[in-house]
Order: sequence, then structure tokens, then C-alpha cells
Amino acid sequence: MAAELGTDWEVISEGHPGRTTVFDDPIEGKHKNALRSLQAILESHRPLDVVAVMLGTNDLKARFNASAHDIALGVQRVVLEIGRSDCGLNGQAPKVVLVAPVAVAETGIFTETFFGAATKAASLPSLLHAVAERQGAGFADMNEVATIDPVDGIHLDATAHTAIGRAMARAVLKTCQEH
Repeated sequence: MAAELGTDWEVISEGHPGRTTVFDDPIEGKHKNALRSLQAILESHRPLDVVAVMLGTNDLKARFNASAHDIALGVQRVVLEIGRSDCGLNGQAPKVVLVAPVAVAETGIFTETFFGAATKAASLPSLLHAVAERQGAGFADMNEVATIDPVDGIHLDATAHTAIGRAMARAVLKTCQEH
């Protein structure tokens, strides 16, 4: 993503393995809840031109028993919090690009952890696109450019990471032009 955007941009990665949208994880810990750490993350990097949000995969874990609709509402809650922040330029809220993560498959070592996730994951992109439209955010669907690594059904290989980086750069530029 940084290479695609060029030297005029600084890309800050705040990915965290196992991060959920709004759920405290009873096994991995409440620190996995994105909403709990969001304001601190935003404030530590201000000012921000744009924030890309790609969440929802870990909400598909069977332990949360969340519908795709509820996961999309959790993502919407995160987007709303970003919209309430003053961490953008001139004390405004930063722009937001909402990103649909690559759909999971129920295979490999995570089959039980993500039992029932594949069906929900398939409906997430359209639900997240609707959230983006309601909230005036940009949108990108990573299912259009990448697939998960079939070894474990959750993670991405190097080829997928490269494709996602390029697609994210395009989505950021498009959002900055339109919004």
C-alpha cells in the first residue's frame, strides 16, 4: 500500500491479530475489542487524513454467535466513533474507507473456531457496503482482488497481501477525491 501511494503518504498499520469490532473476547481477552482501543489509536497518530477499517473476520468466530448483520452493525459503530473524533486535519474527523475483508473458509486448524463462518462471511461485503453508504465512507471489497490461503481458511498468502495493498491504495485515493 505504501509503495503504491508513494512518498507523499505515510501508511500506519494498526492491525492486531484476533481483533474484533465491538466484542470482548472471553478467551483471548477484552483487549481484542477494537472499540476499546480506537480513540487511543486515533489520538496517537493524529492528524489523520483517512482511516481504513477492515474488521469483521474475527467476529465470525463461533464463540460470538453474531449474525452477519450484527457484525456489520459492529463495524458501523467503529465508523461512527471515528466520525466523532477530532483526529483528522484541522480538528475534524478523518475520512473513512470501509473495507470488506476476504471471506473465510471453514478448513484447517480453525474449522471449529470459525464453524458456520463461511456463510456469514459471504454476505458481509454487501452489508458493509450499505454501512459505508449510510455513513458517507469510501468502500472497497477485498474479495474482488484476493482469496484466503486454503491451508487454514483465515489467513492470506504473500500474493493476497500484495493485491490487497494495491487495492487499499486505490480505495484510499478514491475516497480522498470523493469525500
